[in-house]
Amino acid sequence: MSETVEAVEPEQDENGAAQAAGPTGSSTADLLVREGDIAGDYLERLLDLLDYDGDIDLDVEAGRAVVSIDGGEDLEKLVGNRGQVLESLQELTRLAVQQETGTRSRLMLDIAGWRAGRREELRELGRSTAETVLSTGEKVRLQPMTPFERKVVHDAVAAVDGVHSESEGEEPKRRVVVLPD
Repeated sequence: MSETVEAVEPEQDENGAAQAAGPTGSSTADLLVREGDIAGDYLERLLDLLDYDGDIDLDVEAGRAVVSIDGGEDLEKLVGNRGQVLESLQELTRLAVQQETGTRSRLMLDIAGWRAGRREELRELGRSTAETVLSTGEKVRLQPMTPFERKVVHDAVAAVDGVHSESEGEEPKRRVVVLPD
């Protein structure tokens, strides 16, 4: 992957001082595209250092840059047990983007489709747990999860009438609890 990163000029006020981009508009979209480009370049260098093959795809979804790496034999090693290596690489990539842009990144990284597959598993877990709580009337505590995992489960539970979910505990043992309404 070889992409050119174009600098995004910050908007300026009448005195020529830089202004932060607002929550909407092309400035935000441009920043997200730039985040993706920076992350793509960073991850491409990482793959080169490791001598791993992989295709890097950049996208913007739900107000965040999304970077996916697919196609290489060794990519599973970059996911690790339960996505632990992937989470660490995502944080390192976010830090690389922040160093370049000066702005905290909410970038999402997926490697070898792991996060997409995990999202489907978690949706099913949230839905089936919500149905169990509906039928038994008793709350259910799930295993500790990452913030990404908890968000997917909360969204799945919210789609089922008659139950709701909350998070409890402290990281890294924070978990979702599903309760009857």
